[in-house]
Amino acid sequence: MDSYLIQVNGHGDHAPMLDVHLKNTGSTISPGKAKSRKPRWAVRASEMSKKTFNPVRAIVDSMKVEPNPKKAMISLSLGDPTVFGNLPTNDEVTRAVKEVLDSGQYNGYAPSVGYQSCREAVAAYYNCPEAPLKAQDVILTSGCSQAIELALAVLANPGQNILVPRPGFSLYKTLALSMGIEVKLYNLLPEKAWEIDLEHLESLVDEKTACLIVNNPSNPCGSVFSKSHLQEILAVASRQCVPILADEIYGDMVFADCKYEPIATLSTNVPILSCGGLAKRWLVPGWRMGWILIHDRRDIFGNEIRDGLLRLSQRILGPCTIVQGALERILHRTPPEFYHNTLSILKSNADLCYAALSAIPGLHPVRPAGAMYLMVEIEMEHFPEFENDVEFTERLISEQSVFCLPATCFEYPNFFRVVITVPEEMILEACSRIQEFCEMHYQGAEGAQDLECDK
Repeated sequence: MDSYLIQVNGHGDHAPMLDVHLKNTGSTISPGKAKSRKPRWAVRASEMSKKTFNPVRAIVDSMKVEPNPKKAMISLSLGDPTVFGNLPTNDEVTRAVKEVLDSGQYNGYAPSVGYQSCREAVAAYYNCPEAPLKAQDVILTSGCSQAIELALAVLANPGQNILVPRPGFSLYKTLALSMGIEVKLYNLLPEKAWEIDLEHLESLVDEKTACLIVNNPSNPCGSVFSKSHLQEILAVASRQCVPILADEIYGDMVFADCKYEPIATLSTNVPILSCGGLAKRWLVPGWRMGWILIHDRRDIFGNEIRDGLLRLSQRILGPCTIVQGALERILHRTPPEFYHNTLSILKSNADLCYAALSAIPGLHPVRPAGAMYLMVEIEMEHFPEFENDVEFTERLISEQSVFCLPATCFEYPNFFRVVITVPEEMILEACSRIQEFCEMHYQGAEGAQDLECDK
């Protein structure tokens, strides 16, 4: 049998080289014995891909329904403020990107965690005495979605569990299940403006709980937690020694009669990974610029979580360098009136939508306090011809060409979500059509009972 000697030689500063010496011992290899199996194609999808499941896409893609051809489609389903062109970003924001692009200085690779100067800019923007930040506390990411993914990946192992709001953003579950992490859903209370059911939340914690996700302001609820409620949430996390992943992508997107409190400014001992980005407040979701802010004043995370985030960020080469280069100017040159005008439009739309839907028998909207959404309860007993919120919203499309997301997408049946970023005239037209639809199908107590008997 042939023998092979592989020698590794290294000389001075040069990398080791492989010297391969072949020595023939006189024996031969039998071709028949060398092949232990017959080659065949066996390409299969990975287990991670099989575990990846987006409930919104699964539900929406299965809704095989055509809109009413006599009515123009009004989509109130997509959480993208740029769709209709009525909410453009500020000129200072686009000018900052143009200047960076023309400079030619940001066309190469950046460090995986982002340029140092850009991390300093984000830290300076969010730094405050209650929650101090330095550049090393900032990880730049490809949008807030990647920030959430990295935060989950560094905090939880397969077989552990995370606590997720219900109703809540579907991406949390999609990411967790693909990583082999169990999801435990804690309830939000519509009768209390979507506050957390704290008793239910705490009852879910066990020895395998890796983190608590707090989304404030909320998608899909449009709710904003008060300072006192955030302190109650922190008290639970502190008692149970559970770190918090704070999804604050809608931070500061609150209406004038409300105040947004970053949860880290209220924490004295609970370690927090706060995820945010440019997408919603600056109205540029396609630019894919997000960040993780590491708040750990008691050094509970220590170097381990920081090092873990660094290593995880190296799986890709970081967010867009052009937008990174413009980041400091975007954060510090965007005029305050831009934010004010955006919120004024959203508040006006929210008020119009809430008032119109409140007047419709069988519907109960929950007044939002921020973000871009409004949740509406359906009194299903008064719409007995529909099995659930999915059927309700399907028929709304086919009859009125109005598309709202069924809240089953957010693990919360018998509600639907309305996006309030569309132009005012579309909000009014959509609400008018929803009213017509409900009046057509609404059954009073007696009518509903008769219909059930007929079935």
